[in-house]
Amino acid sequence: MTRIKRGYIARKRRKKILAFASGFRGAHSKLFRTADQQKIRALVSAHRDRGKRKRDLRRLWITRINAAARNNGVSYNKFIRYLYKRQLLSNRRILAQIAVLDKNCFSTIINNIIE
Repeated sequence: MTRIKRGYIARKRRKKILAFASGFRGAHSKLFRTADQQKIRALVSAHRDRGKRKRDLRRLWITRINAAARNNGVSYNKFIRYLYKRQLLSNRRILAQIAVLDKNCFSTIINNIIE
């Protein structure tokens, strides 16, 4: 049997991985084996940190809503409870934007809800 050269298929695979790792430092962007390991590691980190970013942003929104609510004399816990009671719960991202950008509107919301 004659020898079969894998040729362009293997080269294509390696080029794709090295292109992915092109911004990495040192051997992590030059050598195929280390670049392959770093690619796997980068994708794992990206997957993990997408969930972490969602958690961090939710914490930030809650902190902003809490600060704005306390400026109006209400705790975050009470504010959310009254929103649920009135079935008016908007998502926390929008509430945080209102709290930061339009303080008068946010205080109006609080006054209307807690009556």
